[in-house]
Amino acid sequence: MIRRTFFALLAAVAFASTTTAGEIVPYDAARLVAAQAEGKPILIHVTAPWCPTCRAQHPIVSDLVTDPDNADLLVFEVDFDSQKDVLREFNVRQQSTLIAFHGTEERMRAVGITDPGAIADLVALTR
Repeated sequence: MIRRTFFALLAAVAFASTTTAGEIVPYDAARLVAAQAEGKPILIHVTAPWCPTCRAQHPIVSDLVTDPDNADLLVFEVDFDSQKDVLREFNVRQQSTLIAFHGTEERMRAVGITDPGAIADLVALTR
């Protein structure tokens, strides 16, 4: 019994080490350009600390990043209050904006959605 448990645990650790998770990072223009050049799936999340919709979106996005299907997903968080130049670059007028990219191609954007299924559908467009 102990041997079986040991091998089951060993298999779980081996699987976990081969499965990578996506990543949530602060917006960085150079890193975005590099990720786009690699054709990575990218999500831009425009957020504000005072925004209740953004707070509702955050755990959903965090869960999606840990999904093995989204292992290559790179989420860039843009601060609505302090990164006005980035807002202009992406033509964003409101916090709680999510923009899905596959490489350099913008696939879709949505504002104010908090339904986990709708956000998952948006993330699926990045692949």
